[in-house]
Amino acid sequence: MGNLALAVLCPLEPSVHSRQMSRKAKDRSALEERIGYEFADKALLERALTHISALSGGPQNRVASYQRLEFLGDHVLGLVISEMLFRAFGRANEGELSRRLADLVRKDACADVARAMDLGPELKLGNSESQAGGRKRATILADVCEALLGAVFVDGGYQAAAQVIEKFWKPRMLRPVRSLRDPKTMLQEWAQARGLPTPAYKEVSRTGPHHDPKFRVAVSLPERAVAEGTGSSKRAAEQAAAAAMLAREGVATEAVDA
Repeated sequence: MGNLALAVLCPLEPSVHSRQMSRKAKDRSALEERIGYEFADKALLERALTHISALSGGPQNRVASYQRLEFLGDHVLGLVISEMLFRAFGRANEGELSRRLADLVRKDACADVARAMDLGPELKLGNSESQAGGRKRATILADVCEALLGAVFVDGGYQAAAQVIEKFWKPRMLRPVRSLRDPKTMLQEWAQARGLPTPAYKEVSRTGPHHDPKFRVAVSLPERAVAEGTGSSKRAAEQAAAAAMLAREGVATEAVDA
C-alpha cells in the first residue's frame, strides 16, 4: 500500500477511557488466536465486542459500544479488499472490480466471517438482546466483525488489519464467483433491453417481532403481473421479488443472499 493510504489510515492513539477499560477486559486470547492478532490495548477488543444493549445509560452512551469502531472498520475493509482485488485481477475493469468489492463487503459476507471467527459467544449483549437471539443475528454479527477490524487497525495499523482481512477474505475472493449480477440488477437490465422503465418496488407488509422482522415486497413493470418476495430485510425481499419475476419470465437466476 502506498504512502498516501498509510498517511490517511494511520493508527489512532488509544483513549484514556480505553486504557482504563483494559483493566476490566476479560481474557480473549482464544479469539485473538483465531483471528491471528494479539491486541496491545485489550480495551479496544472489548469495545469492539460490546453491543449498546450491554451498556448503562442507553443511546446516549453509544460511544462506549462498537459503533464508532464499526464505522472505521467498514472503511478499512473496503480499502483493503479494493487493494486485494486490484492486485489479484489485473485484467478486470473498474465495473467488475466494483461488483466483486460489493459482493465481498456486503453485510451477509461480514456475518459469515464473524461466524468463522466464532464471534457470537464473545459478544457483550444486554439480557433482552441476548435472549432475543442477538448472538446469532446476522446484522449484529456483521457489525461486530467490522468493529473488530476497526479495533485491529487502531491498535496495530493498516498492515495488521490487512493481514486479518486477507486471512478471512482471500479464500472468498479467489473461490469461483457466483453470478455477480444479483436478481435486481438482472431484472433492471432485462427490462431496459425491452424498452421498459426501471422496476418499481413497494413494501407490502412487515410482520414479526422487531428483532426478527419479515418483509414482503412487490415489484412491478408495465404490462407485467406484479411479483412478490419475502425476506428478513427489505433488500432481501426486493431480491426475492425480482427473482420471482425473472423466473416467471423464464430467466434463470442464481440464489443471492441479501
